Amino acid sequence: MADNKRFIKAHKESTIASATEIWIDRVTGVNYLFHMDGYGAGLTVLLDEDGKPVVTPLEQLQNY
Repeated sequence: MADNKRFIKAHKESTIASATEIWIDRVTGVNYLFHMDGYGAGLTVLLDEDGKPVVTPLEQLQNY
């Protein structure tokens, strides 16, 4: 972590008034879903089909 940033923005989809992003924690590998629309926003853990948190292996995060 040369730049000392804890989170990586891995994906973004947006329009003029809204955005959906996936953020990855560099320490744990846990993925988060962030969505904003107008003045509202929310952040939650991204879950897989079994209801468990999506975790990116830390080795893959070295490419970011």
